Amino acid sequence: ELPPSEFMQVADSTWLVLSVVSNGREPPGCQATGVTKIARSVIAPLAEHHVSVLMLSTYQTDFILVRERDLPVVIHTLAGEFDIYKEESGECVPVTCEDVSNGFLKPKPAASPTLHPVQSPQTRFCILTVAPDTLPAIATMLIDVLFYSHSPPREASAGSQDHDSITFFAFSLIDGYISIVMDTETQKRFPSDLLLTSSTEELWRMVRIGGQPLGFDECGIVAQIAEPLAAADISAYYISTFNFDHALVPEEGIAEVIQLLQQRQDSSR
Repeated sequence: ELPPSEFMQVADSTWLVLSVVSNGREPPGCQATGVTKIARSVIAPLAEHHVSVLMLSTYQTDFILVRERDLPVVIHTLAGEFDIYKEESGECVPVTCEDVSNGFLKPKPAASPTLHPVQSPQTRFCILTVAPDTLPAIATMLIDVLFYSHSPPREASAGSQDHDSITFFAFSLIDGYISIVMDTETQKRFPSDLLLTSSTEELWRMVRIGGQPLGFDECGIVAQIAEPLAAADISAYYISTFNFDHALVPEEGIAEVIQLLQQRQDSSR
């Protein structure tokens, strides 16, 4: 319904959403949440099969977006580990490899993915939700923050490992559930009684991946971050965008995360 505009670029691919639902069989003591929870079982196998993914964490759950044309490869890759269903007329219908075998080609081994630079700004973030019926009360503030409050982005040097601050605000509305990521200074502008967060009220720090626009074609970017964090049982909240990818980790773990990612960079040289 959006009118054509010279200012709007639309990717030529159609994407499908994978919603990964846990069956509760995680090993005892496993506390990692977000993208790290599905790194080994979903993200790494898809990267190995050269499937590009977009990752969207929300307050409630995590979503993986894959190109529609990659669906046969996705199903063949994940069918051994997961029961796969598709939604038809509001009902979940089982999917088997035979359903998508037509046209399936075994992918060629993927080349080693590019290890993109990572940056860690000092900005502290909150991950929040709001009750849908309270959204009108903060609508004006949301519009102001989303469209009018931010200064133009500053150019960042590709090799820089640290920035004092970063402008980042993410709002998603999926199936009636609202998820917001904002920095602690922006949070002060909103009514505190309407913003809901976890009982621990933990703060998060960001690792931003990429020194130039990443685009949507390259595979393995999410795996570059998720795999080492999963190995260390570190929670992460992940948002892919056209320009950069963003992983938020608990504030107390940022030093360990930077060390893990730096070790991975060094070992690849």
